[in-house]
Amino acid sequence: MNLSSIIIIPHPQHVEALTAALDVIDGVEVAAVSPEGKIIATIEADGDGETIQTYELINQLDGLLSASMVYHQKEDEPEVVISVEA
Repeated sequence: MNLSSIIIIPHPQHVEALTAALDVIDGVEVAAVSPEGKIIATIEADGDGETIQTYELINQLDGLLSASMVYHQKEDEPEVVISVEA
């Protein structure tokens, strides 16, 4: 499983429309929208190919000025709980 975080900067007049468009993309969740209109979203996907396809889809949305991936983590066994003892 891949988990990525992206910062999206929409055209100021398209913040609401872009947020709505992101909400209907499978695996994408809008985490926050700043007062300036910057959007923080996550992409959860099964593999690298699906992550890339979703990121490319986001980059094609109307009203987008930029989308930058700022975090990416790959979990080969997401259901395994890691215990750390002091």
